[in-house]
Amino acid sequence: MTIEIRLSKKSDFGRLIEIDHIVWSTATTPSTITWKSVDEYENRNPEGSQLVALVNGQVAGYLGFHQPTPLKTNQHVMEIDLAVDPDYQGKGIGRKLLETYMQLAIEKGIYKLSLRVLATNADAIQFYKKCGFIEQGRLINEFYIDGRFVDDLLMYILLNK
Repeated sequence: MTIEIRLSKKSDFGRLIEIDHIVWSTATTPSTITWKSVDEYENRNPEGSQLVALVNGQVAGYLGFHQPTPLKTNQHVMEIDLAVDPDYQGKGIGRKLLETYMQLAIEKGIYKLSLRVLATNADAIQFYKKCGFIEQGRLINEFYIDGRFVDDLLMYILLNK
């Protein structure tokens, strides 16, 4: 299996929408993600704002990145989100996306990566911990999903340590 990582292109957007619709559910996000059109997707995720993983030429997952705030004092931080099609999970794609992005972030002077994950998403939490992320906070009962309160975990990793 060959994994290629590159920046997103408009031609990827249809498949990235499919992945969002498959991966993001009440088990993985506080609000299901649905895109009405490629244009809507592109407005939120312009070309180059994500890394995509291709397995034998097929988009299998992505890592999105954006500044958490527009503040000049916060520009050393990037917030990330990661999704891999369930058919491709457990094959090292998420790790390769993350490692590739970490190298790019270091080259761009980014010092910290942060993310949010639902406390009920044990597989994702375990993956992020294996990749070196640490819990930096917990928003208690932040969401009410499917009849129960769910904590929102804030995780981070420092680059250039």
